[in-house]
Amino acid sequence: MTTPLKETLGRYGIWSVGLRSEDPDRRGELAEAAAELEELGYGALWLGGNSSAANAAPLIEATSKIQVGTSIQSIWQHEPEASASAFADLESSHPGRFLLGLGVSHAKRVEQYARPYSALVAHLDGLDAAGLPEDRRLLAALGPKSLRLARDRAAGSIPYLVTPEHTAHAREILGEGPLLAPELGVIPETDPARARALAREFLGIYLPLPNYTNNFLRHGFTEEDLADGGSDRLVDALFAWGDDEAIRAKIDSYFAAGADHLALQVVNDEARDTLPRKTWRDLASLLT
Repeated sequence: MTTPLKETLGRYGIWSVGLRSEDPDRRGELAEAAAELEELGYGALWLGGNSSAANAAPLIEATSKIQVGTSIQSIWQHEPEASASAFADLESSHPGRFLLGLGVSHAKRVEQYARPYSALVAHLDGLDAAGLPEDRRLLAALGPKSLRLARDRAAGSIPYLVTPEHTAHAREILGEGPLLAPELGVIPETDPARARALAREFLGIYLPLPNYTNNFLRHGFTEEDLADGGSDRLVDALFAWGDDEAIRAKIDSYFAAGADHLALQVVNDEARDTLPRKTWRDLASLLT
């Protein structure tokens, strides 16, 4: 299945936890930021955390064409029928603007976590029955089985915290048609010690989660690479940092490996729910 998302998404999007805030006092701030990101030329907004159509709706309403996707919506916390109904409502009012990104989350975060692959298949069955089309859903797939599922029963994959080598592996499994849109952390810092310290602080959330660490081990990293916040080798493989030339080269390496679109997440020393609007502007200039 060849997806038209490759044309509508463009090459670059922004991944942000802050854009999914449910604080009503921030609604104006988020709407303004979304409108600016659209004006800057980004093709998509990816809402971090366990996001939903309800989080996407205000940003879609504040813009005219940019795609808004969940990255990711947990299959354990949203029923297929409710997801399909929310999708249909947004599709009716704003056709073609919302993408449902799905994932199985992590055992340490979900009490009922069990047989995640089978649960994901069942969830997709439920979405099919409720009428949510395959070409408007994406899977946060890391391993081979999930990537094949993204190929066969979705528009493609939105893997998180992956290397260019994983991107090449994912493209081989997906084939040419489906969308491959990895997330990439961007650290606007030229000092190596400072950049890597920021990366390790960020990785502290993820290194305790086997879904990620098992994926690193599948792709050539060792237990030593996962210790003490992550080795320099792991950090440098996962993040774009340095001067503009180095950041651009890292971004380009994902496209050379087979990515269609990159969801760029700014990693800095601010709270994760802040909106790094100056860095988003700087990135837009770098990408043109």
